Amino acid sequence: MAIAFKTIGIIGRVRSLGVKETLHSLVKCLCVLGVEIVIESETAESLTDSSLPTVLRNELGQHCDLLIVVGGDGSLLNATHAVVDQEIPILGINRGSLGFLTDILPTDLEKIKSILHGEYKLEKRFLLTSRIELDGELIGQDDALNEVAIIPNVVPHMLEFEIYIDDQFVCSQNSDGLIIATPTGSTAYALSGGGPILHPQLDAVVLVPMFPHTLSSRPIVIEGNQRITIIISPKNYSSARLTCDGQEYINTPTNSRITIQKKKKQLHLIHPLDYNYYETLRSKLHWGKKLHHTQ
Repeated sequence: MAIAFKTIGIIGRVRSLGVKETLHSLVKCLCVLGVEIVIESETAESLTDSSLPTVLRNELGQHCDLLIVVGGDGSLLNATHAVVDQEIPILGINRGSLGFLTDILPTDLEKIKSILHGEYKLEKRFLLTSRIELDGELIGQDDALNEVAIIPNVVPHMLEFEIYIDDQFVCSQNSDGLIIATPTGSTAYALSGGGPILHPQLDAVVLVPMFPHTLSSRPIVIEGNQRITIIISPKNYSSARLTCDGQEYINTPTNSRITIQKKKKQLHLIHPLDYNYYETLRSKLHWGKKLHHTQ
């Protein structure tokens, strides 16, 4: 059977427990299968085989046609930002605590052989892109697979801001912040904030207020292609900050205009054929098991 992927990029969070061991096993497995391998440069420092070619993180998308991430969901999030513009498929091997996105166990590396031969499920997940402007000038921008979060810039306090969807005024709000999440991110920060779980194939975005001043403020789910605009009120005595997927913080002064909408490029996520989204929810969120068998 022909190999569907010929050059495999590897990246792993080597400081995490067990990752180095899994990386060694993965490299050995791929070498037996006869595929080309490139290792992300920081990951390569933990491997004893110095003969393997290495590339910088931001160059991975130019040198592989499949990226395998060893780590947790956070590791896969970081890797997504490196290759999403080239739409390189990503496969995750779970060495984290949850594993909503990294669903192959280190003991199941034999599944990789089937995946390399084209036996897999391909799932596309959309990202959000955010732009911050002040007085008509761009002061920051970033992308998010999980969520865009707007939070206070200092010790937690109420933020006042206005929300518009497709230029239609929705509401003004006083809260500790706002989470704008994709379906992928609905099981992350937004879930902790009381937001709903969205199936990953829904074309929808959820807005989750963080500790709102009024009890009538509730999460709202909107259509995925709608444009969200947040205006930071000049009444705030300090500025806010914006973060995408919990990465770098961008200062967002009063009077800033934040625009959030769907990114054109998507994450191409690879799953083994036995992947089951609801089984993932049950196991990760510790939901109850089936009480009896049905016909």
